[in-house]
Amino acid sequence: MKVKKAVFPVAGLGTRFLPATKSSPKEMLPLIDKPLVQYVVEEAVASGIEQILFVTGRGKHNIEDHFDISFELEAHLYDKGKDRELSRVHEIAEMVNIFYVRQRQALGLGHAILCAKDFIGNEPFAVLLGDDIIDSERPCLGQLLDVFNQQGGSVLALEKVPMENISSYGCVSAEKINERTFHVTDMVEKPSRDEAPSDMAIIGRYVLTPRIFDILQDQEPGKGGEIQLTDAILTLSKEEKVYGCLFEGIRHDCGDKLGFLKATVDLALKRKEFSTEFEAYLRQRLC
Repeated sequence: MKVKKAVFPVAGLGTRFLPATKSSPKEMLPLIDKPLVQYVVEEAVASGIEQILFVTGRGKHNIEDHFDISFELEAHLYDKGKDRELSRVHEIAEMVNIFYVRQRQALGLGHAILCAKDFIGNEPFAVLLGDDIIDSERPCLGQLLDVFNQQGGSVLALEKVPMENISSYGCVSAEKINERTFHVTDMVEKPSRDEAPSDMAIIGRYVLTPRIFDILQDQEPGKGGEIQLTDAILTLSKEEKVYGCLFEGIRHDCGDKLGFLKATVDLALKRKEFSTEFEAYLRQRLC
């Protein structure tokens, strides 16, 4: 079955970016000239996703406004003859069908996904986390969908990370199928370095079968007192095969200030209109 729907959990408070996120969602922080969340939506659309559900919380209306038609702004751009800007703004509202549901309590990522049950129904679906901006030739989600179509089971995005950082991630134990595809046999949420089964971390892209909803409904709170998606996927792996995709591309952790800064530099250096001047500026500053 083709994966047509995706879930974006965006109800978090973004406390690591205070005070910038006091009145504006973390997902709307600008990375050069687009908010973080738009990069991830574009990845989903480029991977063939047709419908997106944002699982929101209080204070997230800016996300809804961004992906809606802005009549006043478009009229202003039209009157000023700014056709290029008008086209870019209009395309945002037209790129995909977007829906919204409210997560009323912050009970964890697993609970946020459970809020999407009625929207998804009995279909496989994708989950994309807005913290991870992945720069790749083929969209990261598209790579996961390739594995899903080949193997027929849920797929997790995997990345090898330094062991000193493994406690920040869920990580997996897995059997290699080919260079970039693995059969996941175990997973642990934020283990210590000594407890980690491998250096392969779960990154914010998933393709899941609808069986996950039944598991999440009965899932007990895990680490941090929250309903952990990793725990539910581990249970799922006992019933169905779960796979991992060691994706090709560069991941920028934009939920972290340093990661956000690195993403800004890396993506700016790829922009033809100012990359040469920007690189010269960086070299001057580093001398």
